[in-house]
Amino acid sequence: MSVAERAARERRLANAAAIVDRCRKCEIGAIRQNAVYGEGDACAALLIVGEGPGETEDRDGRPFIGRAGQLLERMLAAIGLARDDVFIANTVKCRPTFDDGVRLRNRAPTPDEMTNCRPYLDEQIEIVAPRAILALGAPAAKSFLGPKFSITKQRGQWFDGPSGIPIIATFHPAYILRLTGGEVEATKRLVWTDLKALRSRLDAPPSSAARADGAAQGSLFED
Repeated sequence: MSVAERAARERRLANAAAIVDRCRKCEIGAIRQNAVYGEGDACAALLIVGEGPGETEDRDGRPFIGRAGQLLERMLAAIGLARDDVFIANTVKCRPTFDDGVRLRNRAPTPDEMTNCRPYLDEQIEIVAPRAILALGAPAAKSFLGPKFSITKQRGQWFDGPSGIPIIATFHPAYILRLTGGEVEATKRLVWTDLKALRSRLDAPPSSAARADGAAQGSLFED
């Protein structure tokens, strides 16, 4: 990747982020503190997509910086990747909330909110042009693969994503953090299998059309 191409991609992402910051297509655009456009390497081989920003992300304007973000960083480190090596985004760029009478609480984005934000995500994918997409959690996976996608049955499988970019889904770090007892280690083993498949895909020659299933670097991410 040339210096000029990298700079051009970074400019395009910065311009797009400024547009998102002004966006008020949804009610949450007027309620949120900050738009959370996304961040990372403009030339990343891997683009990670989550569901939406939470309270911490809304406050600071950055994706995956709370406890789930810390776990995501350990997951990436287990396969030899740093946060700066990837590009991280969400299906929606503003924090979806509801008022419970005491404070604003997180909620899942509505179909309309996801539809309104989709052009921004598509543009990110087009600019970064990753070699693979990792969808974290069922909502993010369904935004690419349709409402019938099952995270429990189809995680760890490769699918054709936007522009033919291969996409794989695994459990969201926030879901892992909510688990207790033996479910935690069992789920971590599943996620580790998915991460190894992702590492192998990234290590395969770009021209290879076959699924890469070799060994990954690193070890099982720990608490």
